[in-house]
Amino acid sequence: MKAQNAHTQAELRPQDALNLLQEGNQRFLDKKQHNRDLLQQVSETGGGQWPFAVVLSCIDSRVPAEIVFDQGIGDIFSARVAGNCVNPDLLGSIEYGINVAGSKLIVVLGHTHCGAIKGAIDAAAVNKLGMTSLNHLLTKFESSVQKCLHQGTERTSADKELVNNVVHENVRNVIEDIKNQSPTLKEKEANQDIKIVGAVYDVETGKVNFL
Repeated sequence: MKAQNAHTQAELRPQDALNLLQEGNQRFLDKKQHNRDLLQQVSETGGGQWPFAVVLSCIDSRVPAEIVFDQGIGDIFSARVAGNCVNPDLLGSIEYGINVAGSKLIVVLGHTHCGAIKGAIDAAAVNKLGMTSLNHLLTKFESSVQKCLHQGTERTSADKELVNNVVHENVRNVIEDIKNQSPTLKEKEANQDIKIVGAVYDVETGKVNFL
């Protein structure tokens, strides 16, 4: 199977790009992944790249975007950080993927049982470990935690429903952060030049559920 090229990328609409990822995840679930000659794709992309999507996902080792979406070399940009949050460096990378490299889709991909989200819920305990940079990272999820805490709800990652709710809320918040912090991406979405969508990967089943 050949890698994406300038022609195939240009022909894709944002919905087409989303369909490719949805179909790829279904192949992954059905154990019918495409047979790719990856070294051939290395050769085909040696002079340039034309990915059709940017996937912002967590660093969790169980969520490799290319594998769970059954994509090859040169098909997608994969940006990864604990908790699939966004900062200026990651946002700049996404802007590059869309504005310079021509991708048509942004996916913010959370996942079940997310350690970063659990850490944010249990922030008081994590703070005692003295990991300054990790503590700073976890503050990015506090608004999502607070929105999902209801009267009488204990703040603990042992509450699976709470963790799941925060995972979903965080995906929605990151999408809003992308739009609010990048006028160019917001404008492109408004003009229907791109799509920005959220999804949650189930680490127990392998299924990606788009929000």
